Amino acid sequence: MDDAILFDRDPRYIPRMAAVHDMCGYGKCSLTAAIPILSAAGCDVCPVPTALFSAHTRYAVYTFHDTTDILDGYLDAWRKENVELDGVYSGFLGSAQQVAIIKRLYAEYPHALRLVDPVMGDGGHTYPTYTPELCEAMRTLADGADVLMPNLTEAAILTGREYPGQDLDDAQVGEIVDALLALGARNVVLKGIDRGDGKIRNIVASATTGAAGRHELVHDKLPFMTHGTGDAFASALCGAVMAGRPLAESAHIAGEFVRHAMEHTQSQPHHEERGVSFELDLDEMTRLMRR
Repeated sequence: MDDAILFDRDPRYIPRMAAVHDMCGYGKCSLTAAIPILSAAGCDVCPVPTALFSAHTRYAVYTFHDTTDILDGYLDAWRKENVELDGVYSGFLGSAQQVAIIKRLYAEYPHALRLVDPVMGDGGHTYPTYTPELCEAMRTLADGADVLMPNLTEAAILTGREYPGQDLDDAQVGEIVDALLALGARNVVLKGIDRGDGKIRNIVASATTGAAGRHELVHDKLPFMTHGTGDAFASALCGAVMAGRPLAESAHIAGEFVRHAMEHTQSQPHHEERGVSFELDLDEMTRLMRR
């Protein structure tokens, strides 16, 4: 089985990461997850805000502002100041046109890792602000991604399949993983398989070995769900990768980080709406650079 190290890090060096995500004023997701989690893992986080929300879209009332019109000037200023990047971590996008912004970053920083969380939906449904045009544009980011991190809903959208639910057998998992790798991703982390046995499974596979050489990572399932776990998982995985950990180990670290955060979340007020609380577990990310 292949489990390559994607970033060979000097422990004295602080890598710089562009985090291309939305910003929510209230609710635990996107940049409010990426900034603290990556920072705890020893990364310099450079936000590229794709949208501004008053709260995440699970709330009945929220405001949404698409930032597409300001992003080219934003990145122009970075180039004039000779900003350098070691990684580009993308998530929620505000419009289909923002895919071109991410591809611009790829062109201007060809040596940066491409870490793609194709945030489009969950539970078989796309998010309210996502159009078919935006979903199709998001699909093009799979080609060349160093790590592609879809949940099962997003995997179905990317591969043009019907949503299969969460209870998948080994053959179905293999078919989906190979279909995702066929889009051009170098590595895939498929999230959220639930066979009803009290466990959650995540799958890690590379283009060099295909689904046949995949790693299956198993975590204890808690008896409740909460918003924002996908963003926390992806941010923790990126942080572990940038700390120099192999990809399968990074995915395991991220899964356990989310599980521990959920354990703390259930005692927080309004967690059902607000989302996962990871603040008490950030030391797990900090320890990655203190081994």
